[in-house]
Amino acid sequence: MAQAKSTNWRNLITVVSIMILVGAEVFGVAISAGWAIAGLFELGAIVGYVLMGLFSLLAVYFLVNLWRRCVAVEPLAE
Repeated sequence: MAQAKSTNWRNLITVVSIMILVGAEVFGVAISAGWAIAGLFELGAIVGYVLMGLFSLLAVYFLVNLWRRCVAVEPLAE
């Protein structure tokens, strides 16, 4: 019978903390970049929201890749 893997709480807390810190930074940059580009080129509110959405999708992609790399280095199960 296979033994159940236990959670490594120290690694889990480390990875979640990194994701919160980096996620706040990345989404802040995504939202402000969309707002700034739309304002700089006077593209209007709708285009600004679209740019914010597109940049936020890039931020999600970045965070998913970061999660995969963090879990590869800091395994969550022993």
